[in-house]
Amino acid sequence: MSRRTESASGGIRFENLTLGYDRHPAVHHLDGAIAPGSLLAIVGPNGAGKSTLLKGIAGALAPLNGRIEIGGTADAHKRPPIAYLPQLAALDRSFPISVTDIVASGLWHKAGLFRRIGARDTTSIEEALAAVGLAGFEQRWIGSLSGGQFQRALFARLMLQDAPIILLDEPLNAIDDKTAADLLDLIKRWHGESRTIIAALHDLHVVRSIFPQTLLLAREAVAWGATQDVLTPSNLTAARRMSEVFDEHAHECARSAA
Repeated sequence: MSRRTESASGGIRFENLTLGYDRHPAVHHLDGAIAPGSLLAIVGPNGAGKSTLLKGIAGALAPLNGRIEIGGTADAHKRPPIAYLPQLAALDRSFPISVTDIVASGLWHKAGLFRRIGARDTTSIEEALAAVGLAGFEQRWIGSLSGGQFQRALFARLMLQDAPIILLDEPLNAIDDKTAADLLDLIKRWHGESRTIIAALHDLHVVRSIFPQTLLLAREAVAWGATQDVLTPSNLTAARRMSEVFDEHAHECARSAA
């Protein structure tokens, strides 16, 4: 990844944001802003809306209510590039493509889907694979990789996307400790390049160690701010209780006037 000198495009703002599926809400009335260059963890119980919020930021899920501004605009065509990594379990590894092919897909936003990979692109792919510890894996089929190796390849693809905003959905799940440590080092490196990094995580030890800012979510914001102030026993208990009483079949609700 090249070092970015302009971070203003990485800012994100939520205004009364509600996200859901078939008008069943999964994230309620979220207000707040993520400053450019932030390193933010999103935590909460299972079903708290973490993945849904990332999908909303990525543009894969339209708001039921409210809006998301990215880079100062709610217009998806004018937003800065976003690199989005879904959960490993959501990705199909049966398709017969090589490690080079999946990493090269990170260049599509620049090169186009059908442009032939040139010498410079090949060099970039090799450098990205070396950076994630997969040098020599270029021609391996993705179906032959372990979970950790596949996640390394996906991080190499993120590197080639060179986006000011990076979204990671449970990037450390189902991988070995060495891979997790290496990928966390990459996340810290990207943050050092003034990129906005937002990661949904469940390991609170990792969050406390690496992420200075945290959003504790239980369909709505329980707490948002400095990690040490958010991850308190009382806040975590409140999040669990809010998640337990939530009605999965509730219709979209409207915020009452103050």
